Amino acid sequence: MRYYKKIKNTDFSLQYAPFLAKMKAKLWGRQRHRGILYMAIIYILLIAIGFVYLYPILNMFVTSLMSLPDLLDASVKWIPTSLTFDNYKQAFEVMKVKKTLWNTILSALLPALAQTVSCGLTGYGLARYKFPGKKLLLALILTTFILPPYVLMISKYTMFSDYKMIGTLKTLVYPALLGQGTKSAIFVLIFMQFFKQTPLSLDEAARVDGASEWKIFFRIAVPLAVPAFIISFLFSFVWYWNDTYFTALYMGITSATDTNVVRTMLLELQNFEASYKQHVQEVSGWGVSVMGESVANEAVKMAATVITILPLLIIYFCLQRYFVEGIDRTGITGE
Repeated sequence: MRYYKKIKNTDFSLQYAPFLAKMKAKLWGRQRHRGILYMAIIYILLIAIGFVYLYPILNMFVTSLMSLPDLLDASVKWIPTSLTFDNYKQAFEVMKVKKTLWNTILSALLPALAQTVSCGLTGYGLARYKFPGKKLLLALILTTFILPPYVLMISKYTMFSDYKMIGTLKTLVYPALLGQGTKSAIFVLIFMQFFKQTPLSLDEAARVDGASEWKIFFRIAVPLAVPAFIISFLFSFVWYWNDTYFTALYMGITSATDTNVVRTMLLELQNFEASYKQHVQEVSGWGVSVMGESVANEAVKMAATVITILPLLIIYFCLQRYFVEGIDRTGITGE
């Protein structure tokens, strides 16, 4: 009887085995075909991770379009009763965007270009040439990345002060041009890794044809390393754009109302409250009075933040394809 039951159960398993295998393949997939359940899990994870990243941006954008009654109404959360662009108008005037935008572009663009060029040359040299002390030089470059920038802050400020460079863009451009900009070691490693993937036979063929080393670099290496140049430029541009501490230090800014030095949008955003109070004294009727003091409401602050990050979003969307390609080919993760 037990043997009969065992055979019966075996026949049942064999009978429904193709159906179970088909259902398993449809749910989980096989080889290159992904199943329904597998794709559902992937999309759920992507939506959850995307929500974590997009929630602050969406909340910031919605809040920047709210009027003061909507901000004070606890029942209004995501859909304002009325859209207003006065918050952007106030933030635009308080931050002096017409003037600070150009200063911000210069303070981020010039060092980013200088750093990309210098790191590209350094990475190319480390990847293509063999010379005494190469490993020691690479170790020193990595050491500059390990050391916190605040350790060298005082010595750099003293050096810039001795050369009378405080308060000018030279304090940002010259270090970047000499390979000592913001996190330059990362970009050197990016270029070194990228140029190592380029076949040496291309360089050898160019030398046989009589090409110089500079011509090989500009005609062969640079066109093949366009994704690396773009990703290095983007990272560098964003880091210089978002930097406020060292920019304020080397520009010699001592107060929120100091107008004799170069001011950027991020510095204006950092001192938005003080700038807003000063602006309210000139233009009455804006803001909210708290204990006799005019302060900016949350919507105006969010509008100022949106204005600050908008140029970065535009640049990213324009260069998104090259950015993803550079991430894929250089093997960068977690940046």
